[in-house]
Amino acid sequence: MCLAVPAKITEITNGVATVELGGITRQASLMLLPSASLGDYVLIHAGFAITLVDEREAAKTLAIFDELAAALEESQNTETGQEP
Repeated sequence: MCLAVPAKITEITNGVATVELGGITRQASLMLLPSASLGDYVLIHAGFAITLVDEREAAKTLAIFDELAAALEESQNTETGQEP
């Protein structure tokens, strides 16, 4: 299964973007999306920015990821008998 994740470009150096997602920074190639610029949200897949994403859509997607993570944590706590 493949998953593309929206992230915000915080820096660009020689065609490589530093992107931020949830307080974590990563490097992503802009080779497939040379029009991306500082402050843009992009979908990142396999180390490449593959498309621009509207800021509102990125926020919606990230909120869904947060909900999924919380549900998974709750499920795991229930299975192990831990209090949330």
